[in-house]
Formats: sequence, C-alpha cells, structure tokens
Amino acid sequence: MENFNFSGVSLEWLGHAGFRIKKGVVVYIDPYQADGEPADIILITHEHFDHLDKASIGRISRQGTKIFMAPGCRGKLDGTVLEPGHSIDFRGVKVTAVPAYNIGKPFHKKGECIGFVIEIGGVRIYHAGDTDKIPEMGNLRNIDIALLPVGGTYTMNASEAAEAAKLIKPKMAIPMHYGKIVGSEEDSSVFESLAGCKVKILG
Repeated sequence: MENFNFSGVSLEWLGHAGFRIKKGVVVYIDPYQADGEPADIILITHEHFDHLDKASIGRISRQGTKIFMAPGCRGKLDGTVLEPGHSIDFRGVKVTAVPAYNIGKPFHKKGECIGFVIEIGGVRIYHAGDTDKIPEMGNLRNIDIALLPVGGTYTMNASEAAEAAKLIKPKMAIPMHYGKIVGSEEDSSVFESLAGCKVKILG
C-alpha cells in the first residue's frame, strides 16, 4: 500500500477502512486483514468483523499496546471504551471519539459506533468510521486530513461523502471503505471530482 507523508506524519491505507499512522508512535485504525510493525495504539470504530478483526489485532499487538474502542465493542475485545466526546492522551497522541452512525439505515446505531479525531505530530486526522453524513460533522474544526467512507450501502456513497467534505472543510480528504467488501475505485474518482477540496487517493 502507498505510504503518504503529511507534515512529517506518515499515513498508510491498509485497505477498506484500515490505516497505519506514524510519527514516532504507531497508530492503527480498524486494521482488517492486516499485519505489519507492532502497534502502540489500536483504534476500533465498531464491532463489525471488517473493523474489529481479532486476527489482525493479534498480529500487530505487543506488550504495552493500548486498544481504544467504540461502546458497541464491549465484551468483544479487551480494551478501553471511548464514548463520543471523550478523549485520551497516550504517548503524546490525543484521541477524541466523535459520533458515527447511519441515518435511514439499520447498520450502525448512534452511540454504539464512533469515529476518531487523532492529533499526532501537530496534525489533526479525522477517521469518520462507518457513518452517513451527520450534523455533528459540522462541529469538527481544523481538520488537516479527513478519512471518509465512499463505498455506499453501509456508509455514505461518493456524492454524500463529498457533501460531508464540504461540511468538514479539511485541508485534504482521503476516500476509504471501498474496494474490498463494497464500492469500487470508481467511487474514489467520483468523490475526488465532487469533494471541493484537495483529495489524495491512496493505492
């Protein structure tokens, strides 16, 4: 997978909704069918198998790895639950849980799933989780990179994600949640054409 550098922070898309972020500390978000260097922090947006992948989590965990997860993950994984609005600081990385849920779909319920705002090396990264365009996105401020699902069915589709990008106003947006289970590369291209901000498509 392509490794992208933003102001000294390394960001790698692992496919689907999975990312590895590094600046001294190694942070994984929703690693699915993934392996690699050991994690300092693992963030899990919700309990579905393609986000809470115990095999991947086991491969990248080591002694001292901290797992922070959504309320819906209780009883499914050993880790610390973060409710929407709550923050933690660990080894110089600040992680804030933010709402993520579906509107008019039954897959992701409000309060059980979360997204994350990660502050690392002076860079603010928003991982939306599995969500539709929701009003709470308008509360996000000073986002450098927004990681937004574009594959549709369970989340926003490409045009809805573009509307979300216009609401969030990040310096850059990166499409995700396509190409493995739902969505295709065409969705990332449609998103890029509509987003109204700089878009980086990672391969």
